Amino acid sequence: MNMAKWGKNLFILISTAIFVNGYAWSAPPDTSPQGFAWKDSAEIYAKICAYCHEAQVAPPIRNRSLPPEYIRAVVRNGNRAMPAFRASVIDDKSLAKLADFVSKSETGY
Repeated sequence: MNMAKWGKNLFILISTAIFVNGYAWSAPPDTSPQGFAWKDSAEIYAKICAYCHEAQVAPPIRNRSLPPEYIRAVVRNGNRAMPAFRASVIDDKSLAKLADFVSKSETGY
């Protein structure tokens, strides 16, 4: 095989390897169901927050006058043992409603 043909084949091989590697490591497509929406903030609290905060696993968060900004920051970033919840779990609009619900809620939902 002559040098020019060998160089061309090597170039094709390397290009293909780079393309395949880039494709393999790219982020997977978003397969979350489109159009899903929480019914209301009480539903979010009952299905996500109450699992720990009403079971005395985590500290109570209702009736503590926590600022909505603080609640949103902790939900998005986590805090100590509490995990962060991504926008794919609680979208920003629902999170704002949840933060208002928690900061203003009375016992019982």
